[in-house]
Amino acid sequence: MSPQLLYDGQVAVITGAGGGLGRAYALQFGSRGAKVVVNDLGGDTKGQGQSSRAADKVVEEIRQAGGVAVANYDSVEDGEKIIQTALDNFGRVDILVNNAGILRDKSFARISNDDWDLVHKVHLRGSFMVTRAAFPIMKKQKYGRIIMTASTSGIFGNFGQANYSAAKLGLLGLSNTVAIEGQKYNIHCNTITPFGGTRMTEGILPPDLFNEFKPELVAPLVLWLCHQDCEDTRGLFLAGGGWYGKYRWESTNGVMCRKSREDVVTPEAVRDHWDIITDFTQSLKPESGEEATAHLIEAMHDLDTKASVNSHNTSATSPPSASPSDTAGPMSALGVKLPPQPFTYGPRDAILYALGVGVSTKDEDALNFLYENSEDFSPIPTFCVIPAQAAMMDGSLFSKFSGWRPDLTKLLHGEMYVELLKPLPSSATLTTDMEVVDVMDKGSGAVLIYDTTSRDEAGEIVFRTQWSVFLVGEGNFGGPRKSAKAIPLLDHPSRAPDASEEVLTGVDQAALYRLCGDGNPLHIDPSFAAMGGFAQPILHGLCFYGISARVILKHYCGNDPSRFKAMKTRFAKPVIPGQRLVVDMWKEGSRVYFTCTVKETGKACLTGGYVDITDKDPASAVEDVTSAGGNLASASLFQEMAKKVADTPGLAGKIKAVFLWNINKNKALAAQWTVDLKEDPGEVYAGPPKAGVKPNVTLTLEDSDMADLGAGKLNPQKAFMSGKLKVTGNVMLTQKLQPLLRPQAKM
Repeated sequence: MSPQLLYDGQVAVITGAGGGLGRAYALQFGSRGAKVVVNDLGGDTKGQGQSSRAADKVVEEIRQAGGVAVANYDSVEDGEKIIQTALDNFGRVDILVNNAGILRDKSFARISNDDWDLVHKVHLRGSFMVTRAAFPIMKKQKYGRIIMTASTSGIFGNFGQANYSAAKLGLLGLSNTVAIEGQKYNIHCNTITPFGGTRMTEGILPPDLFNEFKPELVAPLVLWLCHQDCEDTRGLFLAGGGWYGKYRWESTNGVMCRKSREDVVTPEAVRDHWDIITDFTQSLKPESGEEATAHLIEAMHDLDTKASVNSHNTSATSPPSASPSDTAGPMSALGVKLPPQPFTYGPRDAILYALGVGVSTKDEDALNFLYENSEDFSPIPTFCVIPAQAAMMDGSLFSKFSGWRPDLTKLLHGEMYVELLKPLPSSATLTTDMEVVDVMDKGSGAVLIYDTTSRDEAGEIVFRTQWSVFLVGEGNFGGPRKSAKAIPLLDHPSRAPDASEEVLTGVDQAALYRLCGDGNPLHIDPSFAAMGGFAQPILHGLCFYGISARVILKHYCGNDPSRFKAMKTRFAKPVIPGQRLVVDMWKEGSRVYFTCTVKETGKACLTGGYVDITDKDPASAVEDVTSAGGNLASASLFQEMAKKVADTPGLAGKIKAVFLWNINKNKALAAQWTVDLKEDPGEVYAGPPKAGVKPNVTLTLEDSDMADLGAGKLNPQKAFMSGKLKVTGNVMLTQKLQPLLRPQAKM
């Protein structure tokens, strides 16, 4: 067992210690050897009145437990008197916990000058006065531990608490500066945002929760931060109910909107770069003001050497309005588009693809993919790569680049993503458009990312794809190293695979697959393969991509293509025709993670992969927004949300978040709904977020409670506090859902 934390010989001053959190701190410090100054003015929660009773009572509790304590009844505005009490009785001050506080909650328009001033005098000015009196003593001792008490209201704001919120965030700034100035004197200063059942929260929390969030469960964090062994300083911590966490600032990478120092930046330039400015995909986490501004200074220096619009060391790209012809080299590819390319296929093409990815007549359900007269005949879902690739194979893409002709013998396929919006028909004429959406500089080469969209004769989108290609030797052109446009890869769970299957590729597999449309001689001609540095022709990456898809389709979709929604992976190593592949799979919810490894070498050829599926049989699962949810009472509420989103243009642009709702029936998951309001026009649909879309907030509750919430019978805040509504992610974003719910249900 670890040694107990003790404070023998130290003096702790606790303001507002006559009850609640302050009392809990004082009692615990007193029980562990500290001599305690219990300060409390004895007023009410609004700062009115005065009494010595509260402080005296706590002092008596500490003494009866064998500790040492004295009382002080001064206002925190008289900080010197409080600290003098410590000096007169104990001769030093080692620990200061600024805890005193009051509330005068009113909506912003109704706050009086007195309401504003009194809250600031107690919280911000009071903490300043006591800390200023203690700081020289700690500096002389070369030791001190100080706590400031902020609030989540100060960090995020809260209705009716403009005065309180402003004071509490001010305390964070005060704390950070005291920490900086005190560091060389071994004075540590940290900020806490406590959540406890005290007289300031009484009546707000339901009784059962009020009793769970005992002040005694906040005190352990304060005691540790004030111990001589704790090295943390300038931290911001949250505590409540025995849970403890730490906050930190986060910044987007941003973007430089000037090409030179002479440029004038317009509001339109800011508007055109807004997606980059607000993109947290590759965020920064500065720990000081210097770090927060360092990349701004470096970006200014970059103006002297670069004539491109990007941020320093970020994933920023040129804005959509930039013309590719303005830039030579690889950056000239950015924004290049190909006009819609038609592609007609029939059952023969689908069958050839199935054979190309190893489907055998001996396989279960093989006729569904190999025989056009089969009742359930359908292309394998990853057949969609064939029409998409055909749109790029005429060679016109690279001819559109300005002053840049890369060596296509050194082109490698990096990553692949497909997303099916509807099952592939057995025959169709599709039109596919393509655009280069990003260009990255990896030093040893350039990476191009293309997006394609394929539509049927009715103009409806059938599928989308994203291609990442690596051009060896084309790097070091000064472009960004990371991309905010790329669909992310995902690591598989850290456990043994849930399922594995071994597949033997044929020695003629590449010769067969190239008949599907990829005639690159790298896969058939030994002399051409040698030019690319390979001892022999290699298998198409999209071939073992399709093999892996086929295995997952069998194991987790019952060979039903309509249940296969999306697939993403990275091509890591080449495969030689005739080698054995091992596909390892992990299923979590409606996502199957996978890797594909060459058995002979033990090296993974596909990594970071996942397939999104529909768990339930689509014949019985109702997936469209007008009928999803079956007999669930909450279904109509989501239908109403969908209608409001459709009828409210610009709503998503204001909210900019994705919400995942888990609807339970008797504590078991019965339905999932995604409210995707990341960007206009927004959509509401049944099921988890689409591949590559990450929810900002996940809300979980019973079907009946969701119905009551929408009807205004259940208060969301009380539901959250009582545990009926569980929220993970950015809780504050739930307030933005109010326009989608009935007026009674204020999140």
